[in-house]
Amino acid sequence: MPVSEELPLRSRREFLRTATAAGFALGFVTPSASAVPAADAPFAPDAFIRIDAQGIVTLIIPQVEMGQGTYTSLSMVLAEELDADWNKVRVEHAPADRERYSNPMIGDQVTGNSNSVRAFWKPMRQAGATARACLIETAARAWNVPASECRTDCGNVIHEDGRRLDYGELAARAAAMPLPRDVRLKDPAEFRLIGRPLKRLDAPEKIDGRARYGIDARPPDVKIATLMKSPVLGGTVSRVDDSAARRIPGVRQIVVLEDLVAVVGDHMWAAKSGLAALDIRWNDGPNANVSSDLIWSRLREASKRDGALAREKGRLSDPEKMFAREYELPLLAHATMEPLNCTVEVTANSARAWIGTQVMARVQSAIARATGLRETQVTVHNHLLGGGFGRRLEPDMAYDAARIARQVQGPVKVVWTREEDMRHDYYRPVYHDVLSARLEGGRIRAWKHKITGSAILARFLPPAFRAGIDPDGVDSAVDIPYEIPNYRVEFNREEPPGVNTTFWRGVGPNNNVFAVESFMDELARMSEKDPIDFRRLHLGKTPRLAAALDRVRKRSGWDTPLPLRCGRGVSVQTSFGSHVATVVECGVDEAGEVALRRVTTAVDTGIAVNPDTLVAQLQGGIIFGLSAALYGEITLDRGRVQQSNFHDYRVLRMNEVPPIDVEIIRSAEAPGGIGEAGTTTSVPALRNALFAATGIALRRMPIESALLANKS
Repeated sequence: MPVSEELPLRSRREFLRTATAAGFALGFVTPSASAVPAADAPFAPDAFIRIDAQGIVTLIIPQVEMGQGTYTSLSMVLAEELDADWNKVRVEHAPADRERYSNPMIGDQVTGNSNSVRAFWKPMRQAGATARACLIETAARAWNVPASECRTDCGNVIHEDGRRLDYGELAARAAAMPLPRDVRLKDPAEFRLIGRPLKRLDAPEKIDGRARYGIDARPPDVKIATLMKSPVLGGTVSRVDDSAARRIPGVRQIVVLEDLVAVVGDHMWAAKSGLAALDIRWNDGPNANVSSDLIWSRLREASKRDGALAREKGRLSDPEKMFAREYELPLLAHATMEPLNCTVEVTANSARAWIGTQVMARVQSAIARATGLRETQVTVHNHLLGGGFGRRLEPDMAYDAARIARQVQGPVKVVWTREEDMRHDYYRPVYHDVLSARLEGGRIRAWKHKITGSAILARFLPPAFRAGIDPDGVDSAVDIPYEIPNYRVEFNREEPPGVNTTFWRGVGPNNNVFAVESFMDELARMSEKDPIDFRRLHLGKTPRLAAALDRVRKRSGWDTPLPLRCGRGVSVQTSFGSHVATVVECGVDEAGEVALRRVTTAVDTGIAVNPDTLVAQLQGGIIFGLSAALYGEITLDRGRVQQSNFHDYRVLRMNEVPPIDVEIIRSAEAPGGIGEAGTTTSVPALRNALFAATGIALRRMPIESALLANKS
């Protein structure tokens, strides 16, 4: 699915400028009445749709495909309202273009926060319906009949007398037609694509090997490079002895920059061997003494401060007398299966890049900064992503690759080894949460939640960081689903030294749902109530979540007995616009080792565009979260990250993954997000299952087997 270097699209400047999360207004430019289209001119009514004379419908998708099924789901939404023939649908990556392809929920060309379908649900439907209405009007004029006598079906306009014209036959004439401003969207009862478990458009190429990821880019005469950065963030190169590296066959060039050294070769083995042969001395810089102990001590000390007020309702009386608990989550790496990479060619007047990224326009800007070129002189070709999870929301790999490429004649593909990728990640932040509550009559009457951690949005999207509050940092804390008459939520910004932090799959909710749901289990035990019954008491304002909780209780066999040292734990959340309830069932042996037995999830995510994708994303997110809960932690010593590969940064293996049962609850509401919901729901559910199995209330991840061992 290559990106066209020049897409023959008319610029509809107001198209995304007027789009908002709450609604969408069309502002298309009307073609000149005197324009005479070529006989084979494509119909390109907006930035997303192109129909050629053969009736092939090419959909330009603004959100990138990193395994989450976005190309298929957004194509289904467009094709639904367009009434396209699904067998004639093709997909292309959108180019770097903030004007036409910005995410209306974020305000930039970004794929993240599980909002691809949420953000483009209305815009894509409006675009498809507008194009369909234009095609109907074109056919009606050709037949000299009222448009009201025509309908569409599977890529054809059909008159009530049986005459029909396919979209390809109408494309050239439709290209000269003015676009309607007010069109009717389909009633969900009319959907013929949305709601069906359609096969993914990217699956065939991924199965037979034709799919092209960023790491597969091979422009003519490309050289391969790999690099080593200062092992301590902020460190610099002191001295390099490259005499041994230059003797290795295939090594062509050594590039030394202030903070990194790269070896350029004919192939990856030459570059990697050359890098290993280098003798490099580093100046560690200001972070040479950073350790995990230092990071945690600073975080815990910061948590004692009063935080910025994020939300308050009612009044907390005698907060010092409330029942309080503290919860912590560690630094985590993204560990995508496709290591970081970027191919760049720099000339005096231009740069071209080949990459898989979640932030096309930011990559373009980063390369411009690295090369001293204008953004208009930089072309970015996007590819499929071999995993993103938030890591590819950062453009640092493109920036470094462009700096290296400036020193190389011709294109150079820069590939990070797994070790360099792991040790120079932008990590999920450390978090420290203090939760307090007062119970009266078995119900929560007062609640306080203080969050201490990074303010990622302060760097990533500065206008969003206001009055000391990071909206992502308090997500799913300020809007917990429970009915509590008096509550207060505070945010304390504390950046960990010696590391960069960014979004990680689950973003803000992955911390807050863990803390809230762990605390809810402890409050349930204090109240001597069943954990599901206790939550159910407080879900009066969120009936969709209450219904999901009821479904998962029954489906998981919650009330059936379990063997000794086995337990079930529950977690609920209303995050990313979806209502999710999960039960994890596990066992713990005498040594404290955990065996996952079963996971059950019920989800109301609104209209399910593609049910198969929803199930797959929840299952993948659950495995991602369980891996982090059991094994995930990045540690530092003398400024250096200690983990380097999957042997010391483990993920669940196939034989360790339990059966994962997902129930999708039918709904007529607008779609919610699902790509990250499985991650956020699984960690607290497992923690609570361990609580049920052993009576031990873990308050820090990852799980330490020694704490769960049977000491009797």
